[in-house]
Amino acid sequence: MSEQARRRTPQTPRPHRRPKKDPVRMLAFEVLRAVDERDAYANLVLPPLLRKAREKDGFESRDAALATELVYGTLRRQGTYDAIISACVDRPLREVDPPVLDVLSLGAHQLLGTRIPTHAAVSASVELARVVLGDGRAKFVNAVLRKIARQDLDAWIAEVAPPYEEDAEDHLAVVHSHPRWVVSALWDALGGGRAGIEALLAADNERPEVTLVARPGRSTTEELAAAAETEPGRWSPYALRLAEGGEPGALDAVRDGRAGVQDEGSQLVALALANAPLEGPDTRWLDGCAGPGGKAALLGALAAGRGAALLASEKQPHRARLVERALAGNPGPYQVIAADGTRPPWRPGSFDRALVDVPCSGLGALRRRPEARWRRRPEDLDGFAPLQRGLLTEALRAVRVGGVVGYATCSPHLAETRVVVDDVLKRTGGGELIDARPLFPGVPDLGDGPDVQLWPHLHGTDAMYLALIRRTS
Repeated sequence: MSEQARRRTPQTPRPHRRPKKDPVRMLAFEVLRAVDERDAYANLVLPPLLRKAREKDGFESRDAALATELVYGTLRRQGTYDAIISACVDRPLREVDPPVLDVLSLGAHQLLGTRIPTHAAVSASVELARVVLGDGRAKFVNAVLRKIARQDLDAWIAEVAPPYEEDAEDHLAVVHSHPRWVVSALWDALGGGRAGIEALLAADNERPEVTLVARPGRSTTEELAAAAETEPGRWSPYALRLAEGGEPGALDAVRDGRAGVQDEGSQLVALALANAPLEGPDTRWLDGCAGPGGKAALLGALAAGRGAALLASEKQPHRARLVERALAGNPGPYQVIAADGTRPPWRPGSFDRALVDVPCSGLGALRRRPEARWRRRPEDLDGFAPLQRGLLTEALRAVRVGGVVGYATCSPHLAETRVVVDDVLKRTGGGELIDARPLFPGVPDLGDGPDVQLWPHLHGTDAMYLALIRRTS
């Protein structure tokens, strides 16, 4: 056939190709949508979806690892990726449909935060867009991602972040993907210069280790080490760090409740309260904010070893049931009740030791719940303030004269730590701070005291805070 005849011959239209579903990226997208639409937490949504994917789609370990990295990597770097995506689109980000933005963020993370080849990252993201958004918006995704792929992360940050010398907090917010107000609050709590705050913000973006606790009298670190690949904890005598990829639920001691998953900072807070110097009887302990039960289980085991009884109180009934599950099988006497710690059913002076790990902003656990940094607002702290003060006030009333209260929170924000403690002590009287630092043996960089603030970049723990107060009258 001549070239002229070939041009006159109608061309057969190319058949429409159905988009190919990628189970790993579909799962990651599903988690991001749950976080955005339902204010869900990734650490609660992801595990059941992974279990289902293993059964239904034959997920292997590498599939689960990639899905986990896509979810958490995208959430941790969301602020940085938003700034980069904003530079590549012709409209404000608020005008981009959230599902489209999720696909773009997943694609940006593959391009800028992983070793996935550029062509594979773009094509896989466009294919995902075709499945979940349709062909029209997939073209938009393709165009934006090709712009992003033109340079690496460092080059993009140099382009979209303001110079440190002009606006230090905004520079750090973009570079380390934290809201500006969080950068400011963490810097105020940490003090010091640029190096410290950069190290802290960078630590928030690292994947946290899984730490186990061998509950004393019920399990041992030797038992856990024999059952799984682990490394010793840094500070707690009951801690072991699980090797990457290890599954805590596969361990008999964890399934039986004789051991658990618990950040080492949380363990140290419980141990410090349990070991605080005390004159007189030491037989009645209180955990006044016990849900979901990690500290209560450790306190219960420690109390049992001394012949003391633990009362674990939790306001929310469903969380009280989690506490019951955590304490089940505890060898010593204990009781779990659903009660409001600001209007407690127990009589004043009933306990020798009391812990209140109060509800808070959670800014100390951003490694584990990276989405919390985008969900929280400065005004949220005003909502927590009356509750935190009320719980500490009632905890001080709950212990006898000479008894000790531990005020703990998983936030380093000064408005949730020292400001609360100072305010309650000034308003109520009858209490004095104990130097908590000697009760963290071997732990460095504990500051001037008498309270203790742990930090991810200094201690490898969540940013737990503890003040120990002795009731004096």
